[in-house]
Amino acid sequence: MEIWVDADACPNAVKEILFRASQRLGVQVTLVANGPVSTPPSPLVRSVRVSAGFDVADNEILKRLAAGDLVITADIPLAADVIERGGQALNPRGELYTKDTIRERLTMRDLMDTLRGSGINTGGPPAFGPRDRQTFANALDGILAKSKPRSA
Repeated sequence: MEIWVDADACPNAVKEILFRASQRLGVQVTLVANGPVSTPPSPLVRSVRVSAGFDVADNEILKRLAAGDLVITADIPLAADVIERGGQALNPRGELYTKDTIRERLTMRDLMDTLRGSGINTGGPPAFGPRDRQTFANALDGILAKSKPRSA
């Protein structure tokens, strides 16, 4: 399993958790962004810089994704594509998107987009806080524990 990060909007606290997990478990983490991204000196952590543009980072992740890989993203359409291709998608607040939940998330995203397009202020998500950080860390640990090869 490789971990791909939609890094442009990913909170730094989540990146730090991913860097530590990478070192602890020997898992490759790749951050994909259209701007510079700081990474620790590690052969297990790398960044890929893509050109600016709509869905360029998303398309790069999908191009490189293998079945069973994990993608960290808050982008609902990207998460849907990841699931469709046999990957797993986890948002930075610790919600694992599944085949059962992604359709509802896409519908809600489209509704909110329509409301915003008609001038209604829908607000945004609450600030990322310590509870979100802990929820993400716990969800990541659970996913990584399930993906470890079992010893005979």
